[in-house]
Amino acid sequence: MKEDGMLKIVVPASTANLGPGFDSVGLAVSRYLVLEVRRGDEWRFIPRSPEVQTIPRGTENLVFQVAEEVAKQYGCTLPNCVVDVYSDIPFTRGLGSSAAAVVAGIELANELACLSLTIDEKARLASCYEGHPDNVGASLYGGLVIGSHSEQETNILSVPDIELDLVAVIPNYELETKKARNVLPHFFSKAAAVEASAVSNVLVASLLTKNWELAGKMMESDLFHQPYRKELVPELSMVQKLAKEYGAFGVALSGAGPTVLSFAEPGKGIFIKEKLSEHFQDCTVELLKVEQRGSQVYYNMALEK
Repeated sequence: MKEDGMLKIVVPASTANLGPGFDSVGLAVSRYLVLEVRRGDEWRFIPRSPEVQTIPRGTENLVFQVAEEVAKQYGCTLPNCVVDVYSDIPFTRGLGSSAAAVVAGIELANELACLSLTIDEKARLASCYEGHPDNVGASLYGGLVIGSHSEQETNILSVPDIELDLVAVIPNYELETKKARNVLPHFFSKAAAVEASAVSNVLVASLLTKNWELAGKMMESDLFHQPYRKELVPELSMVQKLAKEYGAFGVALSGAGPTVLSFAEPGKGIFIKEKLSEHFQDCTVELLKVEQRGSQVYYNMALEK
């Protein structure tokens, strides 16, 4: 980044799991974290939209912490910058707000320290920070991603051209991922693990072959997390019942929740949104799209997201 340059980083939100694809299947969606970066005397993060009014404004900000950690791994230091932060990704709602911040931090370090990281290297760094590859993978690659992550390696397959309408029912309460994980079982029997994995495998195959009816069936057959999290997200059972009546092929908890996503073929989402809005007046109901592009970096902000 040149001394007088301006940098813009755009990172899409994401949904994960899609039912049984626990910690391994992610989808980029049409909400965004945007950073506008310029050189400054000290690190400052300035919130520019309602969703980010409560973010830390100095070096305790997650974006800075990730960027600094990445730079240190490569023996670099970061110049001081002032960052204007815009976002329409709600915090702790299951739409990958923290994953987007992690990806933004990696992109920021890559540009400021001139690291020339490949997308696979970014994915490894992000997955190590988050502990799983689904949300960060979707925010990096865009579209649908299927990934695995271990101490040894991270593997992410990017699947282009998945086009769907997504209707998000976003409750007005937050649900911390830690709390949502605490209700999950610590162990599965061999038979239960085989059954749950088989459901996940068929979900992936049905998405790749665009067998939407089967994909929806697998979403609701999840055994990994949704049966346990229903008690925390009462909207899930309600949306599952109603959205199918209005034309959705599937419904799933978005990440750890509490957002619930209805999946529909392109063009059907508007009607589903209108009908669900009548039933969930205490929630935000929005029509989203699959974002085909992953994180983007622009100089001098000549381009818009």
